[in-house]
Amino acid sequence: MAFYQYRARDSQGQLHEGRMEATSLRALASNLAQAGLIPVEMKEARSGSKSWLALRQFFKGGIKPEALLILSRQFASLTRAGIPILRIVEGLRDTSDVRVLKEALNEVAQALNQGQTLANALANHPHLFNSLFVSLVEVGESTGQLEQAFLQLSHYYQLELDTRRRIKAAIRYPLFVTIAMVAAMTVINLYVIPAFSGIFARLGAELPWTTRFLIGSSYFFTHYLGLLLAILAGVVAAALWYVSTPAGKLRWHKTLLRIPIVGPLIKRILLARFCRSFAMMLAAGVPITRVLRLAGSATDNAFLTQAIHRMEEGLSSGESLSSVAAGSGVFTPLIMQMFRVGEETGRVDEMVMEAGRFYEEEVDYDIANLTARIEPILIVAIAAMVLVLALGIFTPMWDMVNVVKGG
Repeated sequence: MAFYQYRARDSQGQLHEGRMEATSLRALASNLAQAGLIPVEMKEARSGSKSWLALRQFFKGGIKPEALLILSRQFASLTRAGIPILRIVEGLRDTSDVRVLKEALNEVAQALNQGQTLANALANHPHLFNSLFVSLVEVGESTGQLEQAFLQLSHYYQLELDTRRRIKAAIRYPLFVTIAMVAAMTVINLYVIPAFSGIFARLGAELPWTTRFLIGSSYFFTHYLGLLLAILAGVVAAALWYVSTPAGKLRWHKTLLRIPIVGPLIKRILLARFCRSFAMMLAAGVPITRVLRLAGSATDNAFLTQAIHRMEEGLSSGESLSSVAAGSGVFTPLIMQMFRVGEETGRVDEMVMEAGRFYEEEVDYDIANLTARIEPILIVAIAAMVLVLALGIFTPMWDMVNVVKGG
């Protein structure tokens, strides 16, 4: 699937322009014809226009997942009530308090007035409504089950939000302790150690290595703070630039899954997300190859996405889902078993959804124990900091007291 730009005329000769996702130019022309439009010009959207769209979206402001959850629930409720789609969109536009969403819904309403389908109108805003959102809406429109499509989307976003909230709650305490440690070290290096270094210098005795280390680090910190911040900013900027490149993003996402303690948790979260989106779209009737592409992209991990997208080639050549999944090397034995059982029983979507539920339970357990796993590391770090400070500051002071007593 790719995005295409088009110019078309309706039966009254009025010109329409926009962007639409389609598998090919022929499929695009067919979609426009179904909307009552005669194509005048069609071409694939260039990467530069996508970048400009992303930049424009950035300055307009983003949209939080909570807004998409509420939007999906409202769509489902209003669709169940039998209200026409155009009236639903106009009503949600008038009541929305999110500016960027309000503007997008206004453009969606205009597209619906021009005869476009809801899925095509939403596809014109890919930075608000991703491919998963658009695909489920498209399936819901074609099967007459638009309400179910939005219910599935609301369930998906609810699970995503619950997972994010639990992760934030789990890392709040370790993050607070880490910030406190950094603040304490900053104050000690800027104010405490310089005050003691003058006393130690007048003492004239040989200082232990811990004291020399603290005085040296404090001297560097106070005299080269600007240089240190510049170097840190440069390193962060270089890292962000590298991660923004395809190769850097792939390597970083692969490394992210191998970080101790955090890596396995991240992988379970991404696999649970894959299972949810995969089962949801397959049950909705989306073709298996398109399901793999969309579910792979939904993981938001370049390494997993690349491996899952490669599975399409094997499926196209006639291989089974379980065999191409085994060749990808990214799935756990649980998902592999669910793929095989699903193929044998013809219920792949149900089996994969069960795997997703299992991973969600595992994620809940891991998140609940995340703080307990990080706490020992923080305790060791705090103990090491206190030990170095105690040896570096109090040992010379004891020597000084002994000298005074001896004198």
